[in-house]
Amino acid sequence: MKQRKIPLRKSVVSGEMHPKKELIRITRSKDGRVAIDPTGKMPGRGAYVAMEPAEVQSAWDKRILDRVLETSLTDEFYQELLDYVTHQKARRELFGNGK
Repeated sequence: MKQRKIPLRKSVVSGEMHPKKELIRITRSKDGRVAIDPTGKMPGRGAYVAMEPAEVQSAWDKRILDRVLETSLTDEFYQELLDYVTHQKARRELFGNGK
């Protein structure tokens, strides 16, 4: 069988290429709302961050997502993102990569 191509995306924090499933997408819609996009299919400008709590913390400290999405994000949003990534990472370690 032919090997399937794995889509790669670049993390805005580290600049490294990762498989799309190992990243989390954050979107900014046309009306300016920013949201975590677990499906990767929401409309709007997207930015990818690796599923690593340390990388999300770095993005929070340097306000990288504010620059990339050209908006001002609250600390509550960054905390929600950090909690989400921590939860997903623990879940993957517990149950493996399959859903």
